[in-house]
Formats: sequence, structure tokens, C-alpha cells
Amino acid sequence: MNDLFGSMITTEPVDDSSKPLADRLRPKSFEDICGQDHLTNKDGPFRAMCTNQIVSSVILWGPPGVGKTTLARLMPKTIKQAKFHEISAVSSGTADLKSIFKSAQESSSQGKRFLLFVDEIHYFNKMQQDMFLPIIENGILGLIGATSQNPSFQLNAALLSRSSVFEVRKLTNIALDNIIKRAEIFMKKTLPLDKDSRAALIKKSGGDARVLINLLEQAFLLKQNISVDELEKKLSITIPKHDRAGDSHYAIISAIHKSIRGSDPDAALYWLARAMIAGEDPNYIFRRLLRISFEDIGLATSNAQRLVLDSWSSYERLGPPDGDISLVMAVLFLSLSPKSNAVYKAEQYSVKYAKKHHSELPPKHIVNAATSLMNEFGYGQSYEYDHDTKAGFSGQNYFPEGMKRQLFYHPVDRGQERELKKRLAYFTKLRDHLIKKSGD
Repeated sequence: MNDLFGSMITTEPVDDSSKPLADRLRPKSFEDICGQDHLTNKDGPFRAMCTNQIVSSVILWGPPGVGKTTLARLMPKTIKQAKFHEISAVSSGTADLKSIFKSAQESSSQGKRFLLFVDEIHYFNKMQQDMFLPIIENGILGLIGATSQNPSFQLNAALLSRSSVFEVRKLTNIALDNIIKRAEIFMKKTLPLDKDSRAALIKKSGGDARVLINLLEQAFLLKQNISVDELEKKLSITIPKHDRAGDSHYAIISAIHKSIRGSDPDAALYWLARAMIAGEDPNYIFRRLLRISFEDIGLATSNAQRLVLDSWSSYERLGPPDGDISLVMAVLFLSLSPKSNAVYKAEQYSVKYAKKHHSELPPKHIVNAATSLMNEFGYGQSYEYDHDTKAGFSGQNYFPEGMKRQLFYHPVDRGQERELKKRLAYFTKLRDHLIKKSGD
């Protein structure tokens, strides 16, 4: 529950060397916060809510180390006569919630407000999240939930509808540089790093203030200025951030997908490298690439699916790291392939139409007469065997009787679909000709 913050304090330092530097530098007021101006400036919605003494339920959504816990702890400092309690959903359960709700009800009966901060709230299951609904609606408790996961996916719709969601953004380099300056003031010493090393330290933190200050604690112990090359040797290495169960997992794979769709092989390779460095499962990436080959390339490059499957098979035979190049080859091939989502759209259109018209039966002439009774009623009669026709095409109707002919597949003028578009136009023209001829 030590999610850090968007800034540094500007108040006098407190002599408490037993606490980590990150905790000692935690902002004590909205004026101290840097990097979350959209929430905490004078017109910011989060600050306005606290200033106006509004006790409502909020969800603070953002990556680690950007200020979610700090914002939560500022609420009871600005809201009068508010009792504040904080827990972590990782280590709390149903029994804890029942006990807290009881305390909240007692506070409410005494005319006092009750604020509950739940860190990593996405770890609560559906039943536990549902427990909040009646007590929130009755105004007994103000919930402050913090999560690094997308609340749209991780939190119940009912709970979300009763809460205000605030995005706590990743810290900018300017905000992180300000943290370093404030830390120097607090520590009453200059950081022994040159300009390039300071920039490298900021980059190394990955937008996480907690990571940055942990690195600063190490850097302040250095005896002399060090270069960028020495920085990696002297300080602990930050592990690349990529929570395979969380938002970064989906964000990176989405970046690969959209880069391929946008025919940008270099961007696609960058995001692929990010995923691999972070330890993403190659099989998951291959599954996504196979989906891309159908959704975004389709029949414009009809061998795209085959190449992905062959690359996947090669990876399984070679294993890492030798097999990694098969992923690279698949990504490059898909990125530079002619693309079409006509197959994907045809699926969407046909399913939507079929759901709307789900009770119609096939026309009798294409249904086999399995019994004499069916034959008597005309099933299978007048069916034309296409291979026996001159053009190998009968042009007969296959849609339900009385239904207007639909056109779900619209091939594009790219890649192999260009030829398929010609074939479709040919069959459409031939069908119209045969229909007109039969009418004559």
C-alpha cells in the first residue's frame, strides 16, 4: 500500500531517518503535488470535491507510483470530521469488510463521515465488490478505490456506476526532474550526477516516482559525480514493467496489433521487443498474430494464416532464443502484407443480420427430400446442380424465400482480394443475366 505520488513536499523536512525517503517526501497538501494538475489544481475535479466537502465514492486509476495513495490520504485532511481507514484488497477479505461497514454505520449514527481507502481494489471479487453497493447508496461510507488495472474490466458495472473515476496519469519527465530537485533540498545536498546521468535516472524510473526515489536514495550515497555508463553499475537495475495480468500486458499487445494494422513494421518490432523483454508468453503473441491475419489481412493475403502457423511451429521446434526470429518474421510479413478487413466485416454483418432474421427456413429447392412426404411437398424439386450447367453456375436463389438478397462480403482493391472482387462482380452479373433470362 505504498503507491507513491506525483510530487514532492515543499514544507520543512521532518527528521525521521528511520522511514524510507519516499515516505518522508510524500506530499502533505494539494499544493505539494506535481504532475497531476488535471486533478489537483484549483479547478481540478478531485480537489474541488474535497474542498466542497463532498463525500462520494471515487476510483483512482493509474500506473504504480503516480500518486493514488497520496491523493487518497489527502481527502481526510481536507474533509472535516471524517474518519479515515485504509486497507489493501490483497490482504483483506469479507470479514474485514463487514467489520469496517459496522464501524462506518456507527460513525454515521454519530454524525461523522467515514472514508475507506481500498488499495488494489480490483483484487476484491464480484461478491465483495457488491457488498459496497448498499452502504455507498445509503451514504454511510465514502469509498476511495485505487487500482492499476482498467476499472472497465476489473470492477463491477454496478460499482463503477456509483463512483467517479479519476485517471492518475504517468508522471512526465518534468515532474520527475522536479522530484529530484525537491529531494536535493530535502537532503540538503546536491545529487552527485551530471546532466546526462540525471536524465538517465529519470528514464530508468519509467515514470514511477517510487522507483525514482529509491534510486535517489542509492545515488545520494555516491561519493563523486558518475557518468551514464557508471550509473548502471552503481545502481540497482529496474526490471522492465509489464504486468502480464494487467493493463500493460494488453496495452503492449494492442500496440503490436495496431502497428501491424497500420503497416508500420518498425513500430511493430519495437513493441514486440518490449513484450519479449518483459517476458510475455510467445504463444500468446502468436495467437494474436493469427487473429490479426484473419481480422486485418483476410483474403487480401491468403497465405498470411499459413505463414503465422508455420512460424509458430518453427518457434515450438527451436524454442527461445533461437525461435524468437520466427516471431519477428511473422510480424514483418503481416505488417507489410496487403490488408483488408472485408472478411471480418462480413462476419459481423452476417451474424447481425442472422440474429435479426433467425426463424426463416431455407428455400425448398435446396433442402433434400429425405422422405416421400417431403418430396410430395416439393422439397428438393427444381434444384439445379451447378456443375451440370454451362457456366458451372446456376444463379439460383439460396436465401430464404421472400428475403431480399443480401451482400455481406465487400472485397477491397488490394492484394488478392482485387481478384476476388472481380469474381464477385462476375457472378453477380451472371446471376442477374440468368434471372432475367428465366423471367423472359
